[in-house]
Amino acid sequence: MRKGPLSGFTVVDLTRVLAGPYCTMLLAELGARVIKVEPPGRGDDARQYGPFIQGRPCYFGSINRDKESIALDLHEPGDREIFEAMLAKADMVVENFRPGVMERLGYGWETLHARYPKLIYVACSGYGHTGPSMMEPSYDMAIQAISGIMSITGTEDSEPSRVGISIADIGAGVYAATAANAAFVHRERTGEATKVDIAMLDCLVSMLENPITRYVMTGEIGRRRGSRHPSIMPFEAFRTSDSYIVLACGNDKIFKLLSGAIGQPELADDPRFRTNSDRVAHSDLLHDLIEAVVLNETTTHWLEIMQRAGVPAGPINNIEQALQHPQVAARNMLVDTVDPVIGPLKLVGNPLKIWGFEDPTSRRCAPDLDQDRESILAELGMG
Repeated sequence: MRKGPLSGFTVVDLTRVLAGPYCTMLLAELGARVIKVEPPGRGDDARQYGPFIQGRPCYFGSINRDKESIALDLHEPGDREIFEAMLAKADMVVENFRPGVMERLGYGWETLHARYPKLIYVACSGYGHTGPSMMEPSYDMAIQAISGIMSITGTEDSEPSRVGISIADIGAGVYAATAANAAFVHRERTGEATKVDIAMLDCLVSMLENPITRYVMTGEIGRRRGSRHPSIMPFEAFRTSDSYIVLACGNDKIFKLLSGAIGQPELADDPRFRTNSDRVAHSDLLHDLIEAVVLNETTTHWLEIMQRAGVPAGPINNIEQALQHPQVAARNMLVDTVDPVIGPLKLVGNPLKIWGFEDPTSRRCAPDLDQDRESILAELGMG
């Protein structure tokens, strides 16, 4: 099996915390060499975030595996010389500073493009490099609030809720990696390097596909609905005798299968539920009718029945249960690493499966701060 399709490409990584490091982690998973440039002394802010085991920053380690680290102060002439030598050999630089920071350092897009015309520039920020809000500070929580996603997350009678992960950061990282790969393709075809400008706010707005479509088409402002889908029914969680089961009936055929599976075949012919639009119009009534039946048996009981019937269904797993799912193991979504202090650890695997390229079961541990200085300087002829 070949190493990833980005094998042979070198990425200079100025990013920190999450959005940028997640982008460069994905590029590393695809085979790129990623050299992480960190401030001397403290390094990436994420090195200070828990959980810690034996003093080791496990959160940092989870999103910076398979990278190299060199500590450089870009205000110091000697370190700037090293940095510029790295850029001369690199294919891409990735940063997630606030707009203007790179320009003040003398490394903005226009400057770098003039000096290194083959260097792709990827910028990831809260609001992007244009527009009236571009200079405002941002964190995932603020972007979740401003984007509108918090207004539709939670139950109808709850306070607005943060999505349970840093979805603005993660989403921006995924979008940035996608655009970075497109920029690689463009350069390989045309010889032209370009700038990628990714905004966390743009990414969350892009993800709000159904709420925004409903608003611009009908004027309806989305609201919190718990697990219920605004335009598909049944497509939500139902209580069973011991927990919950999620039922997802995306069309009339599946609803008919569900009706039979719960011993209520007449529901599929009821004029109130015959089509998806009918079911959405009578969603509260249909929910109560289905839940009255599934409350009588356990989630495991109903999962077996739904599987036999061909109805998409699932339990609401906690994190431990999700990681124990046999499909997670079959897809290599938990991989091994060895920390020099802690010893063996598990990390989330690579979701980007490309046939013909390796998907190893282990990863190189995230680097200590400045761990690779000597080898990088030797390679640059500056050791």
